[in-house]
Amino acid sequence: MKLDERQRAYWRRNLTLTLTLLSVWFSVTFIGGYYAAELNTLIFLGFPLGFYLFAQGSLLLYLVIIVIYVFAMNRLDRQFRIDTRR
Repeated sequence: MKLDERQRAYWRRNLTLTLTLLSVWFSVTFIGGYYAAELNTLIFLGFPLGFYLFAQGSLLLYLVIIVIYVFAMNRLDRQFRIDTRR
């Protein structure tokens, strides 16, 4: 099955969005975790910052990533007239 230009453009934008959000996820999860010991020297709301970021902040960011993905994909589907309702 050969893809036409419109389908390629849709797939390219979908891949770009996915890779961008995955890089944000990776940065928060692994790079933030790597520096957790240094972050724990700072206190935020009575807790070490590293602990607070991973106990609360990262979970909120993961939720934001999901919301961004849903809205961006719905907009992309409308833009390329991809109708998922049958």
